[in-house]
Amino acid sequence: MGSRRLAAAAFAAVAFFVATPAVAQGGAPTPKQSEALATYERALGDFKSILAERRRQIEAKEPLPNLPGQALYLARVAVISSYKDLTDAMPSRIGRPNKFEIPPAYFDADIEPLVDEYGKLFDIMEAPPANAQNSATPFRDVVDLAVAIARAKGLAPDHAQAAGRISLGLFFAETNGKQNVRNGRSNTYMGSFQTGPSEDRNGRRKWEAIKGEIAALDPELNARDDKEEARARGTDHRFNHWTNVRDGLMNAHADIFREIPGIVKTLPDPIDQMKLFELIQIVPTPTRSALKSGDLLNYRVSSSTVMKHLRNNSIFAFGQADRARTSASFREILAAMWLFNRKFERAMAKYAELKPR
Repeated sequence: MGSRRLAAAAFAAVAFFVATPAVAQGGAPTPKQSEALATYERALGDFKSILAERRRQIEAKEPLPNLPGQALYLARVAVISSYKDLTDAMPSRIGRPNKFEIPPAYFDADIEPLVDEYGKLFDIMEAPPANAQNSATPFRDVVDLAVAIARAKGLAPDHAQAAGRISLGLFFAETNGKQNVRNGRSNTYMGSFQTGPSEDRNGRRKWEAIKGEIAALDPELNARDDKEEARARGTDHRFNHWTNVRDGLMNAHADIFREIPGIVKTLPDPIDQMKLFELIQIVPTPTRSALKSGDLLNYRVSSSTVMKHLRNNSIFAFGQADRARTSASFREILAAMWLFNRKFERAMAKYAELKPR
């Protein structure tokens, strides 16, 4: 079946839902319930419309707008947000679990085909450039680089392995485990670890500073690094999987690896550990401050700028109640990162497949 027919099938799969009026609890819907239902149906219609438009543009080989994924992303946010407002007004609308592991109060499982189409469109829009330098072992590379960096930072082998596992989670959080991708929502952040040019340069500089220690600890990995550095010479290092992972880890995470022994005591759940390191990507300054505070989970952020960055990364982004928040503790932030759970579960499964080198 062609992609256009697949998209049509996806839209048809939810047509019944859109056409079916809500049944209010105990009788006719209240004005608030009717308004919430109408808002959700408008948001769902808009989501279907932008999905169809992007699919048509891609299949017709028409030029896409700048940041072609942004409208898709905002439309998806609106669907989830308006559904949460609907279930707040009508709890009876909370349905069955969905395959994306989104809390049912935020998402109707009947529209799973639309989100599948959303993912397929992003795969097309974010495909690596023709000159991207892939690795045959992308997941192993992430783990090996993180472990080597952590050892160079003084970690014992078991905590260095935790750094490897956490870093694999970052790979899935940033790109769903796809190497050398572009970014449908940004012209700045690119590659397997989605770094900007300045972050890439900073990571390369920091790597050079510890490269001698890396060579002494792991000559085999150092030889691989020399090979990849030569391969990437004269190109954007963000589109060589090895160098982008290496520089991304060195830029944002290497110094925090030293904190892993304390982090694993405070956050024994490996997925929570991954969430914390993803917050280093999203809101680095308050996350570092929280780690230094001595009371990580109760450390509270109240900056409107920080809350905006969290919402732009699907944290406190859905529904009026969540979006009205003006502050949050790190305990609350970690709990609100439920959209990352499925990605981190996939990272854990992949890590279990990899045997220690």
